[in-house]
Amino acid sequence: MKIYYQKYTFIIEAVDSLYLPYYKGSTFRGGFGNVFRKIVCPLRRMECLDCLLRLKCIYAYIFETPSQEDAEILNMHKYEKVPHPFVLEPPLTENEFSLSSEIEKKQDRVIQQGRKIEFNLILIGKATEYLPYFIYTFEELGKIGIGKKRGRYKLNEVKLLDDTTNSDKITVYHGVEKVIRYGRISEINIPDNFKATGKLSELIIQFQTPLRIKYNRDLVVYPEFHILIRNLVRRIGLLYYFHCGGKKPTWDFRAIIEHAQRIEIKDSKLKWFDWERYSSRQNTRMKLGGLIGKIIYRGDIEPFIPIIKTGEILHAGKNTTFGLGKYKIEIDN
Repeated sequence: MKIYYQKYTFIIEAVDSLYLPYYKGSTFRGGFGNVFRKIVCPLRRMECLDCLLRLKCIYAYIFETPSQEDAEILNMHKYEKVPHPFVLEPPLTENEFSLSSEIEKKQDRVIQQGRKIEFNLILIGKATEYLPYFIYTFEELGKIGIGKKRGRYKLNEVKLLDDTTNSDKITVYHGVEKVIRYGRISEINIPDNFKATGKLSELIIQFQTPLRIKYNRDLVVYPEFHILIRNLVRRIGLLYYFHCGGKKPTWDFRAIIEHAQRIEIKDSKLKWFDWERYSSRQNTRMKLGGLIGKIIYRGDIEPFIPIIKTGEILHAGKNTTFGLGKYKIEIDN
C-alpha cells in the first residue's frame, strides 16, 4: 500500500497585530474553510449533500468527500463522510498545552505587526493537485483578516518538505513572484503483510496536540494500544481507498487487532486538555478536548511500526484538519 502526500510550510507576516486564540488551529482551519467555499463553490447556499455538482466540486471533495454507496471497505456504508485529504498544522507556541490556568487559556496571543509565523499543510493523494487553490485561499484570507480583530497578514512564502533531496525544504511559491513551482511527491510504503515477530520493545508516543479517539461511541481517556491501532488502520485505509487509488487494503484486520490487544501500557502521563472553538457554520461553540502528553507501550511493537510512522505524518483521531492528533514517536529496543 502506498500513501502519497506533500507537506508544505506557509510563512506569513502580520500586517496588523493578530489576536489569536490559545489554540490557533480553529482560527486557521475555520477561516480557510469559509474563504475556500466562497472561492470555489458556485452554490454556497446549498448543502453539499443536496448539490448536483458535488461529485465534481473541489470544495465538496476537500471538505465533504462523498462515500460511494458500493464502497465495501471498513463498514464505510455506515458513514456519510470519509477523512479529509488534508491536515493543517497550526503554529504552536512553546508549552502550548502546559498551562493549567483557565484564565490564561482564554487570553488571546498577540502576534505583533511585522512578525512572521509558520504553519504546515499536508495534502494527501489527489489533493496534491489542488495546491494553487490552497495558496490562493490563504492569500485571500490574509486580506480579510483572522482572529478577534480581523488582523491582516500577507503570505510571504510556501516551502515544500522534500524527502527525496538532501535539502530540508525548497521554495515552491513566493508572495512577490506569484509563481508556483511544483515539487516532488513523497510516498509512504506500508507492507500489505502483517507478521508478528515475538520481539519485545517499547514505544514512546508524545501527543503534541489533543488526541480525540472514539471507541464504542465514547471518547477514549485511556488509549489502549489496540484502540489507537484500530483508529490508525481505519484512517490510513480510508485515505488510501478514497484519495490514493481506490483499492481495498489487503490487510488481515482481525490478525492486526488481535495482536494489538497483546500490547500493554507500561506507563502513561496523559492528561485531558479542553479547548473550544466557535463554528460560524453551525452558529455554536464546540468543545474539542483531547489527550496530551506521553504514553509508553510495551510488547511486540515491530509489526506496527509502518502504521505508527504513517500516523506520525498524517495524525490520528478526529479533527485532524484542525491539527489535532499530532504525535512524535521513540522506539526503545
